[in-house]
Amino acid sequence: MKKLTKIVAVVCVLSMMAALFAGCSSSKGDAIVFGTNAEFPPFEYVTSNGVIDNYDGIDMAIAKQICEDNSVTPQINNMEFDSLLIALENGQIDAVISGMTITEERKKSVDFSNPYYTATQVMIVKEDSDITCAADMADKRIVVIQGYTGEICVQEMGYDFQSFKKGTEAVLELVNGKCDVVVIDSATADKYVKDNEGIKIVTDDTAFEAEEYGIAVKKGNTELLNKINATVDRMVSDGTVSELSVKYSEAE
Repeated sequence: MKKLTKIVAVVCVLSMMAALFAGCSSSKGDAIVFGTNAEFPPFEYVTSNGVIDNYDGIDMAIAKQICEDNSVTPQINNMEFDSLLIALENGQIDAVISGMTITEERKKSVDFSNPYYTATQVMIVKEDSDITCAADMADKRIVVIQGYTGEICVQEMGYDFQSFKKGTEAVLELVNGKCDVVVIDSATADKYVKDNEGIKIVTDDTAFEAEEYGIAVKKGNTELLNKINATVDRMVSDGTVSELSVKYSEAE
């Protein structure tokens, strides 16, 4: 009887320990961990006083609202853009919010929220540049950002290009005369042109199609996706996303 009592006691202790450790390991239950690449103003960038820790921008404001709506804490994991979907698949993060374009290829491996922003690719050039359309890039020194839609577009056009990991580095190449054109998303281009003298934006609607941004979750994570969509749909319909776009695009 004593032996049985000891066994029962041991089982109880082990069960309590298992429950304790389970509670400790499920810290993400009180938070949504968003993966981002904070090199994409006005959507995400590092600052001294952001809406989530040191991270600010349109996407960060949306991420914060999603968490507030669900009474959880937002956590940001800043990484290389090319690593985001891998981290999502591996369970390092719960969702990707990083100005990510919804594409059929990406939808094979992840589920996307409803779109919250529509953008297009543009060209940033020097003010005295002779580039007036995408075809003019044929013999130019082209710079793109690794993993971004601009890289895909230029690649599909068959042009040679150089990839940088950060938009700031790409634009600096242009400002310093080390390249002729940077291909990048329109909203981010607006920000860079505002912050740097001597450069301008060239558009070509015949070469670059409009694209939609969405928040990615692991395939089949319907519960989280529904929560995200509830916030995104409301923020789009009531004009909040448009207000954020104006606010962050005009910010110094």
